[in-house]
Amino acid sequence: MKISKQEIENVARLARLNLADQDGEKFARQLSEVLDYVDILSSVDTKGVEPTSHAIPVNNVFREDIVQPSLLPQEAVKAAPQEEENQFLVPKVI
Repeated sequence: MKISKQEIENVARLARLNLADQDGEKFARQLSEVLDYVDILSSVDTKGVEPTSHAIPVNNVFREDIVQPSLLPQEAVKAAPQEEENQFLVPKVI
């Protein structure tokens, strides 16, 4: 599929990208090559091939949610530079 330099420049303008003059030709050629390759892939017979979301099997890697002892609020704020009512006091950021 042939992509023109004008199409590349139009897409660049829509994406608010600044392209040098020589880049338009280079990107048009590269994008044409990518689309030609995708066109070749579209001719592959995929009947009977199950769709996949990953190339390799993915297993759940989450650990069990086990209740464990944690710090009391008073202990957690001991090292805080500023604290108010057992909460960390931080400066307002806007």
